[in-house]
Amino acid sequence: MPTCLSRPSMRHRQRGATAVEFALIAPLLFMLLFVGLDFGVSLWVNLTMQYAVREGARYAVTGQSDLDPNASSQQRYLAVIQEIKNSSMGLYGIVNPSYTVTVNGKSSNYASQGSYSGSMFGNAGDIIVLQLNCNWPLLTPLAQPFFPNGVYTFSVAATMRNEGF
Repeated sequence: MPTCLSRPSMRHRQRGATAVEFALIAPLLFMLLFVGLDFGVSLWVNLTMQYAVREGARYAVTGQSDLDPNASSQQRYLAVIQEIKNSSMGLYGIVNPSYTVTVNGKSSNYASQGSYSGSMFGNAGDIIVLQLNCNWPLLTPLAQPFFPNGVYTFSVAATMRNEGF
């Protein structure tokens, strides 16, 4: 009979233990979940920008300029940048890329739109390397020690030969 009396009192003492255990583990669980999501989104951004730079380079090697928003005086370099913006799925403004364009082994850096030039992508037959240097802000504070200022910095590039245009 004493065992029957101890069982209800034992259950009564265990009633809130699960909630307390969850409250202790939940912050760590959610932090790991958000770090995983942040890491996955960062990889997705990297792949999306790689796709965008490849599409921009493919457009650049054709010598076209029909994508330039200024219809009266279309420029090839503005059309290439517009193609990169169109292919970036809206991420272009967030990553705020700077460009490094290498034409036949000679590199030029373009940090802002005001520094772009008309000969930015070379002439027919030139080999161009279009590289974007991007910054993606991370959301998880746990990543701060591994990434300076909580920003994932990455580069994407594409190499192609200009067609005869």
